[in-house]
Amino acid sequence: MSDRRLGGQFFDAAIGLLQRVRDEEAEAVEAAGKLLADTVADGGRLFAFGAGHSSLAAQDVVYRAGGLALMNLLAVPGVVGVDVTPATLGSALERVDGLAGAVLDTSPLGAGDALVIVSLSGRNALPVEMALNARALGVRVIGVTSVAYATETKSRHASGTFLKDHCDVVLDSKIAVGDAELALDSVPAPFAPASTVVTAALLQAVMATAAGSLAERGLEPPLLRSGNVDGGHEWNGRIMDEYRERIFYRH
Repeated sequence: MSDRRLGGQFFDAAIGLLQRVRDEEAEAVEAAGKLLADTVADGGRLFAFGAGHSSLAAQDVVYRAGGLALMNLLAVPGVVGVDVTPATLGSALERVDGLAGAVLDTSPLGAGDALVIVSLSGRNALPVEMALNARALGVRVIGVTSVAYATETKSRHASGTFLKDHCDVVLDSKIAVGDAELALDSVPAPFAPASTVVTAALLQAVMATAAGSLAERGLEPPLLRSGNVDGGHEWNGRIMDEYRERIFYRH
């Protein structure tokens, strides 16, 4: 089988998943977008968190041209991406009890804010505790996860629960356990993960919905423009000045 054919199969698999989430998660996307719009309109702040490769989708909505300027990254040292050495440390930290509480205690998150938590499996201590503790603070939580893990794996949190059990809105990415879309008899392990493609698309759909919801209320969505278009820097300067108390990555 040629590499080109495998490439096409991956595109087909990714497109199929995108069509599923478009059709099956439409109500959840609308609810999540409205939740973010409500938070913005009520003066709250927006945050996104993800560990490991789940952090890629979270980072994709922060300081992003065409995105909401108020979306801040809630970073946990050692688990954001694969920039820590050894890379396996990030996976280990996801299972550490109490880490989420320590992070939230030193973060600006508070009552009336909204937090998007991205975790493919939703089974590790960090995302579960992050959702639990955030809601206890009065923060509304949107979880982006694969619900399949909750039925096919065991939780690694002492409560036996998953991320999906502690969210105001859950977006199901439909990713199969193991996050690999292709298999060959000649290859000993499944390969070609699609979770980043699908999760990033889900979150951008939520951002678009939030912007539209704000506009419907007669409120200008606090959107950023590309710095590579004429007037982009001036536009962004105005937005960041107007919302400076709710944008933390600029300090």
